[in-house]
Amino acid sequence: MEEAAQQLGVMLAPEQQQKLEQYLDLLMKWNKVYNLTAIRGRQKMVTHHIYDSLSVIPFLQGSRLVDLGSGAGLPGIPLALLQPETEVVMVDSNVKKSRFIQQAILELSLPNASVVHSRVEQLQPEQPFDRVVSRAFTSLSQFLSLASPLLVSGGRAIAMKGRWPEEEGGEVVEGFELDQVQPVEVPGLHAERHLVICRKL
Repeated sequence: MEEAAQQLGVMLAPEQQQKLEQYLDLLMKWNKVYNLTAIRGRQKMVTHHIYDSLSVIPFLQGSRLVDLGSGAGLPGIPLALLQPETEVVMVDSNVKKSRFIQQAILELSLPNASVVHSRVEQLQPEQPFDRVVSRAFTSLSQFLSLASPLLVSGGRAIAMKGRWPEEEGGEVVEGFELDQVQPVEVPGLHAERHLVICRKL
């Protein structure tokens, strides 16, 4: 895991790796009952969930981040683990997934992480975020429309995508400009991955 993290430009301390393993244990245990992710095998979870989540870290700045449609806490939980100085808020409308995230936060002792059980459209943060992230959540245009009211001016919306450009909904909406499209090589994941980063004007 440490070597794969290095390939992604991420330094992984032994304690952080241990907590990522603990998170995987928890995810596998809950997944048997609550069907949190379609991926069942542990090694596949490592590549498809953990390494994929870590790939965005080199592109994150700022002190407050929100993960929209977090599901089982991806990428939010790995980001909170590796960036303890960053406040990470995870948002999901699914009750079971939100409960799992809350349990993971407690068991992993993540004081910088929190979960909000809500539809993204109804989210009303007390203060805006520096970064809004989503992983395989919705089309780029829809994501940017949802991210806009949550972001500071000059903040970045980062969409974690597979193939790029998207067949539908890949347009940058008014109020944003395309900052960069970064192809990502995720170790062990034999599929296209791109980070689409847009700046709020």
